[in-house]
Amino acid sequence: MTDSFTIRSIQAFCYRYPLATPVVTSFGRMLNRPAVFVRAVDEDGVEGWGEAWSNFPAPGAEHRARLVNEVLAPGLVGRKFDGPAQAFETLTKGTEVLALQCGEPGPFAQAISGIDLALWDLSARRQHLPLWQLLGGHSRRIKVYASGINPGGAAQTAEAALKRGHRALKLKVGFGAETDLANLAALRGIVGAGMLSADANQGWSAAQAIEMLPRLAEFDLRWLEEPLRADRPREEWRKLHAAAKMPIAAGENISSVDAFKDVLSEGVLGVVQPDIAKWGGLSACAGLARDILNSGKTFCPHYLGGGLGLLASAHLLAGIGGDGWLEVDANDNPLRDLFCGPVLNVREGTVELEQDPGLGIRPDLKSIEPYRTI
Repeated sequence: MTDSFTIRSIQAFCYRYPLATPVVTSFGRMLNRPAVFVRAVDEDGVEGWGEAWSNFPAPGAEHRARLVNEVLAPGLVGRKFDGPAQAFETLTKGTEVLALQCGEPGPFAQAISGIDLALWDLSARRQHLPLWQLLGGHSRRIKVYASGINPGGAAQTAEAALKRGHRALKLKVGFGAETDLANLAALRGIVGAGMLSADANQGWSAAQAIEMLPRLAEFDLRWLEEPLRADRPREEWRKLHAAAKMPIAAGENISSVDAFKDVLSEGVLGVVQPDIAKWGGLSACAGLARDILNSGKTFCPHYLGGGLGLLASAHLLAGIGGDGWLEVDANDNPLRDLFCGPVLNVREGTVELEQDPGLGIRPDLKSIEPYRTI
């Protein structure tokens, strides 16, 4: 088969899994786990699968699915493309004015990302290559860490993650100094000298973050993630970096080529975390990941969603290389576990990807039909 393909169909499927225990962040709660999976099929019947970020707001998943099915897919069906990047560019440029008109650049970017991931999977299957190898990888083993550790029951969640094979943890902070510091102390004791980081989810002002820095220093954090809002002036981030004893991480809420160029041109961020299901897909983020490594920073894909986007993020990390970690949410979510393939099998803090073409799995959506909403 050639690298080029003609699209026969694109369809998004939307699901929601109810949670017994909400996922908590400094800005809100998730009462269920949504997922928007995207299937692309070419004229030869080759399938590819992707996923669009859809966590917020609460009804956002259905909206992203409808954007794919009713707005984006009709403009692609029947068209021939030289590769996923050409389709990504066509979609992005073709919807710029529409996204601006309705004030929704984020949802459009997320829906386009889901399609892009599906087309990369399709392209790798056409070329009979695992996606990580198509992206230039030489090793299929990557490091992972357990994230999404809530302030309530943090120690129990961390201990369970270590029993599943994790050796690195990330705690959610931003719930008051007393709670944050007590949880960090507990997790440092549990993980020993292993990797521990903290995520404030944009929860602090610059003054609050700088006040917390000396108290965080004793925990030997691998990084402090999003201590400030992503849209705060760069000068605030520079002041924070100057006062910090640990690397600063961000990137999941950066959503333009120019914005990433800005953070790569300065020394503020030591860890950069684009989310391929939220902005850019693989077409934009594969090159960005290489730029991150070339700038001397650590590339760690951000991810919080279903299994297909997580698996694609794993392939990107393996394809690009470097010394980063893949984020694996520690909370209950069958929409993740049933579709992330080998990422579920953590051994001594690492996972090993398959050598089958594309993502290496063919999702069985019948298993989650009770959770389908679109």
